[in-house]
Amino acid sequence: MSNILCEIKKRASALNKTIVLPEAEDSRVVKAAADTVKEGISKIILLGNEQEIKANNPDVDLTGVTIIDPVTDEKTEKYAQMLFDIRKGKINKKTGLEEYPTVEDAKAYVLKDYTMYGALMLKADDVDGMVSGACHSTADTLRPCLQILKTKPGTKLVSAFFVMVVPD
Repeated sequence: MSNILCEIKKRASALNKTIVLPEAEDSRVVKAAADTVKEGISKIILLGNEQEIKANNPDVDLTGVTIIDPVTDEKTEKYAQMLFDIRKGKINKKTGLEEYPTVEDAKAYVLKDYTMYGALMLKADDVDGMVSGACHSTADTLRPCLQILKTKPGTKLVSAFFVMVVPD
């Protein structure tokens, strides 16, 4: 394993943070969640239906991984209200209509976009961070974060990156 990854893991482990992974439909994410918890790097929350996640990943030991299903989670109503309040009056550029005219419209959206759900969890301080982008584009990953979390005042540029480690 590369020295950079060892250093990242060591630092993350010392922080003991809770990270949400909204892409549990990707088996690589589920395996990474299990490995991360097993190695003690961080606490992990996967978003999705527990039975489906386990059925689609029968060889992955998810001991210690928290799975939250937004469809049944008690905080979904709170997150829907947050999204509605934060985006109130915002117009969808494609349709020319209000993005979320009602809280129910906001709820319907968070139930179909788990990256948005994860961003709302972060805004509510229910998690310390979110990792996404395994099966979503950079734009689809950043958009909820920019809409919900925003940037630091005065920050005009946002960037994304990934680390790729290849065998020797």
